[in-house]
Amino acid sequence: MIVLIDYGAGNTASVINVLKDLNADFVLTNDKQIISNADKIILPGVGEASSAMNKLEELGLISIIKELTKPFLGICLGMQLLCSKTEEGDADCLNIIPAEVKKFDSTKSKVPHMGWNSINNFNDEILFRNIPENSFYYFAHSYYVPENQFTTSVCNYEINFSSSIRYKNFFGVQFHPEKSAEQGIQIIKNYLSL
Repeated sequence: MIVLIDYGAGNTASVINVLKDLNADFVLTNDKQIISNADKIILPGVGEASSAMNKLEELGLISIIKELTKPFLGICLGMQLLCSKTEEGDADCLNIIPAEVKKFDSTKSKVPHMGWNSINNFNDEILFRNIPENSFYYFAHSYYVPENQFTTSVCNYEINFSSSIRYKNFFGVQFHPEKSAEQGIQIIKNYLSL
């Protein structure tokens, strides 16, 4: 059973559509027991980091998420929440991956970073299996995770930043695979095959 965590942070509909298209066995829930017992867990995210963290706290999900040992995928804001801290709302995050989320410099580039951009420097054969380097993905974000030892792919938008990260069973993608055509569907398929 795949769990899509429901914490009121947008973009669940498009993820649900892809999971349905792939005939995946999934449920949208914030039930702690169901999340704890899931085979795979997806944390989607569109919205603001500090309010998302407050919602996870309210639902009692922070310690549950941190203890998960099954494959976990954070999408967009869901990836950023895996980090230790974010400049967005000066919030503490889940602190699973020791990295700090930064805001793009609006004097150097248009913020938010929106639209299609290529990713490369793959360092994770699992999530990027059967995907060529420099494939294009759909991004929509104002904050980014700088390149670090947990970076598994890179995107350039004035600067290089982490387009995906991984630590143990925790995977994160900054782009929206569910809105990124065939190459995005392949990422989700690769994740589901873990």
